[in-house]
Amino acid sequence: MSGYGPTDGLMLVAMAIATILLAIVSLGGTSTRKKNVIAGVAQTADLAELTGIMDPKLLLQIFGPPDMGRVWGSVSLFETRRARRPIGWLLSSDAVDYAGMAIAVLAIVTPFPALKHVFEWLLIPALLAQVSGWIIATRLPK
Repeated sequence: MSGYGPTDGLMLVAMAIATILLAIVSLGGTSTRKKNVIAGVAQTADLAELTGIMDPKLLLQIFGPPDMGRVWGSVSLFETRRARRPIGWLLSSDAVDYAGMAIAVLAIVTPFPALKHVFEWLLIPALLAQVSGWIIATRLPK
């Protein structure tokens, strides 16, 4: 990437590995959140991550009050997808995670120079999408 001897491509590989690892962990967390919704034990953090809604009061307006155990047993995955905000796509979209992993792999293994440069440039927004999703996730309600 830089053309300077032994470190050539090191930054590219580091960015690709970071993107892949962040996407794998994000997929695992999203899967757990979806299982909680399906099982009827979704909590505030589950709904907030799946929808991208940061305000607990807005969650109450959209999904109604939780049960006595502070869980939403009657919410479905379809309802969470329908209520999803743009931030929710960044936090819990499997497509964003799979696309980031695909771009990272293609940036490293593509043998064609013209396509390699395209995937190297696409790797930057893919990594930024993963990192920004993780930063936003720290602000989710508990």
